[in-house]
Amino acid sequence: MFKAVLFDAYGTLLDVDAAAAQLARTGRFPPLQECWPELAAIWRSRQLNYTWLRSLSRSYKPFWEITSDALDYAMAALGLTDTDMREALLHLYRELAPYEDATIALEAVATKGLPAAVLSNGNHEMLHTAFTAAGLMDRLDALLSVEDVGIFKPAPEVYQLGLARYSARPEEILFVSSNGWDACAASQFGFRTIWANRANMPTERLPKPPHHIVRDLTAIGQYL
Repeated sequence: MFKAVLFDAYGTLLDVDAAAAQLARTGRFPPLQECWPELAAIWRSRQLNYTWLRSLSRSYKPFWEITSDALDYAMAALGLTDTDMREALLHLYRELAPYEDATIALEAVATKGLPAAVLSNGNHEMLHTAFTAAGLMDRLDALLSVEDVGIFKPAPEVYQLGLARYSARPEEILFVSSNGWDACAASQFGFRTIWANRANMPTERLPKPPHHIVRDLTAIGQYL
């Protein structure tokens, strides 16, 4: 039925809160110990907002630079000015820890004899660094990046990258994301979709809902 399974990267396979949480645990920066959850939330929110705004304004720049800009905003919003903290957070973000269920999901795909790939806003260098550090490169057939089309999700050009890679029709791709809006956009594009609703959020009010909603990636195997 499927020719490939595509996974979103950040928030789906890689834990976007891990950088702030890990640095807070070290105790190197006491102010971070209290506010790291808020910092992580603002950082992620602004990161996504900037991708959408840059897509609308046709002012693309690599996701790594947007990630840095979003961190600067988050730190300013919380009154954090320590440049060493900033550099430490960015260093850790380059090598985010994978979720524990990421390996389970990729193994399930491999068991079915299907290629697994990443389809991400991340630029190529950023993705290669992250998945090498996460120890998942040998489980992935490809790292597909919006860098090749110069616009971010949910632009249709991004999802088209999956069709081109696997010479597939939309319904022959299974797409997995923890971002509800991303899963909805992929459904509208024509992919079969799974939304890994890690945060137990309501369904987005968008034209095409995800085909399946799961709590985490451990359930992926039953939909292959």
